[in-house]
Amino acid sequence: MNTVQERLGNLGIGIPEILLPQKINLRQWAVIACDQFTQDMAYWKKAREAAAGSPSTLNLIFPEVFLTGDDADENRLQRIGDIHRSMRHYLDSGIFAPPRRGFVYLERDTPFNRGRRGLVAAVDLERYSWTPDARPLIRPTEGTVPERLPPRMDIRRSAPLETPHILLLIDDDTDSLLRGLGERAKKNAPAYQGELMLNSGAISGWFLDTEDDWAFLASGLEELARRALTRYSAAAAPGEQPFLFAVGDGNHSLATARGIWEERHGNPSPYRYALVEIENIYDTAIRFEPIHRVMFGMDFDGILNLLAALPGFSRRIVSGREELVRLTAEPVNGNRFGIVCGSRYAVVETSAGGIATASLQPLLDQALNNSALSIDYIHGEDEVFRLACSGGAAGDKPAIGILLPPVQKDGFFETVARGGPLPRKSFSMGEAEEKRFYIECRKLSESEHSV
Repeated sequence: MNTVQERLGNLGIGIPEILLPQKINLRQWAVIACDQFTQDMAYWKKAREAAAGSPSTLNLIFPEVFLTGDDADENRLQRIGDIHRSMRHYLDSGIFAPPRRGFVYLERDTPFNRGRRGLVAAVDLERYSWTPDARPLIRPTEGTVPERLPPRMDIRRSAPLETPHILLLIDDDTDSLLRGLGERAKKNAPAYQGELMLNSGAISGWFLDTEDDWAFLASGLEELARRALTRYSAAAAPGEQPFLFAVGDGNHSLATARGIWEERHGNPSPYRYALVEIENIYDTAIRFEPIHRVMFGMDFDGILNLLAALPGFSRRIVSGREELVRLTAEPVNGNRFGIVCGSRYAVVETSAGGIATASLQPLLDQALNNSALSIDYIHGEDEVFRLACSGGAAGDKPAIGILLPPVQKDGFFETVARGGPLPRKSFSMGEAEEKRFYIECRKLSESEHSV
């Protein structure tokens, strides 16, 4: 009979050795995912001020706001060197408590939702692929842009530590697995508990480090895997892997980890695994939000002319922000987008149904062949309006905000199972402030024997 570790391994799960600071001040140690607030340098300045004087994961990550600019390449190499030096210093100076083997069950309150549950675990990168036609156990939900991987791979390639912002989703409509793990975990004192910086809510985490806990997890995932073989289509072909995990956030980070593992040509190593947080798509505290677009270098009339190529195109000039937001969110037979530039507002409608990005993104990509144009993907409508009404971070170039309609969770796994990854940046799991905060770490070194 297989051991618990073998059962989990068959499900793509490794049991990690988790590192946490000896004395954890969450307001300073924990920092939001690096791919947030990419046009808001002021946010990262405030994060630096909040973390000042204390060990912080801010010193272990590369906020993407720093990946642009004329001197980005030169600064990138210096920043990566600083990140690696900070990692080695934290490992060598006794900042971390001794590693603890197991999983971390956590609960997060955000400014928008309370009690979101998750499980920090290691996943086997052999069971993941971002190739669009692949059907592995762990599947991307959005398209991967290969050009975005090299700077991320430069960070991970020589990193002695990892800390995750990757979120994987399970399709547990009974909402029993994470709930049951929480009941087990909370019989003990939390490993950490406290408020997060910059009004981002609070979080608590508990270790699950017994064989009984791990067996409970294995049984729950085995049941979900059995159901997945027939849930989204006809019976699976012999040997086909079930669709057990969907990448809800951090797909490029997971693709980066896979790329570094491939560079090592399969040599046994902790790099075969990546630390993630697993969440249930049916958790009522998880909301799917659209990821909006801001185009730099295009004016109001230009974007309307571009979008006129949408099937069944129509447009309507509206009076202001409130009306624009309301109309964009209303259900329609196709899809509806809100357009804002300065004090000009319009609603664009198309007969093209399905996920909104499927019809929109190809047109934007076509326009981006013009080197005078650029794009950013924005979480939260407030930031869209800030950029589109001020000209944004691209100097004197006009900034066009494109609001996308709400994203539905129902049928999400089936859509990805049948059609493969969605267009890139199709959805976000919550508002920007709800994104994962870096807390747990895992050592990456050839001398480490466990995952």
